[in-house]
Amino acid sequence: MKKVILLFLLLLIPSSVKASICVMDTDAKRLLTGTGEHEVRLIASTTKIMTSLVVINNVDDLEEEIEVTDDVLKSFGSGIYIEVGEHIKVIDLLYGLMLRSGNDAAIMLAVHVGGSIEGFAKLMNETATSFGMKNTEFINPSGLEDENGQGNTSTCYDMALLMSEATKCQKLMEIMSTKHYGVQTDYKYYDWYNKNKLLTEYKYTTGGKTGYTEKAYRTLVTSATKDNKNLAVVTLNERDDFLKHKNKYEETFKKYKLVNVVDKKKFLKNEGYEVKEDINMLLTEDEIKKVKVSVTYLDDALARSGYVTVSLNDKEYFKENIYKRKKSKGILTKIFDFFHIF
Repeated sequence: MKKVILLFLLLLIPSSVKASICVMDTDAKRLLTGTGEHEVRLIASTTKIMTSLVVINNVDDLEEEIEVTDDVLKSFGSGIYIEVGEHIKVIDLLYGLMLRSGNDAAIMLAVHVGGSIEGFAKLMNETATSFGMKNTEFINPSGLEDENGQGNTSTCYDMALLMSEATKCQKLMEIMSTKHYGVQTDYKYYDWYNKNKLLTEYKYTTGGKTGYTEKAYRTLVTSATKDNKNLAVVTLNERDDFLKHKNKYEETFKKYKLVNVVDKKKFLKNEGYEVKEDINMLLTEDEIKKVKVSVTYLDDALARSGYVTVSLNDKEYFKENIYKRKKSKGILTKIFDFFHIF
């Protein structure tokens, strides 16, 4: 009996030992810490972050209502249990997708946007390439493995890049941060609660997506903001994922300072140039001294006058255009302009 118990415990241990994890500054898309961050793994339902982004970027009206087709019968695993013939809005399918991980919602959204699962997967992969996700491949919008055990694969680093892009999408962040959502269709009423427990267990959480299959084990992608510090944490094949994310956030928020490396109010003011936005970066005390800010001047037909770059350890993280500062008009000129005297 003791041997059986020991064998059972040994089977459980690898899930934590082989976990991949990374923490990223979502503004700079800079990897702050990681273990096995470039190891390719199955990602399960964290896939649906990409699914949502592709839908939002390719549908003009999220309030558009669609009819559920028999394609939905191909769905298995977690679902929101929509029915053939039912009419439901795209936005409601997105909530069902992200809060309840509805695989049936994933299929209907994919068919509606991409014409087929294959067509939608192509859009997903094109988007991944545009995000710089070099070790990612999507074959479906749900994250489930097929009958051959093949599924969507990525790395912690690539998924952190994806979450960094997701934080720029206001609608998706609004959906992912929603704890409860209800909707009435022509068939029934739905009442959904978000599966992402970090939203209630860690107050700085801004969004994310859970995932699980027997083969992928537990996967989790989340984002959090504290004192204007914006982070993403990704874990793949991690048993205590929610606790791990919370601890990583607290550890990183404490370790890094938010440093204003380019102040738009002061930068190049004396030279007659300006930048439109501040550039802030998360840095440790030692890194603050190593950051390099460089300016390149251009002479082209565009309104730009050049650009400023911010780099650390010879890697560039920010690049922003600079412009010639417009001379402010004197008070009399402003008065004359107001009364159209000249």
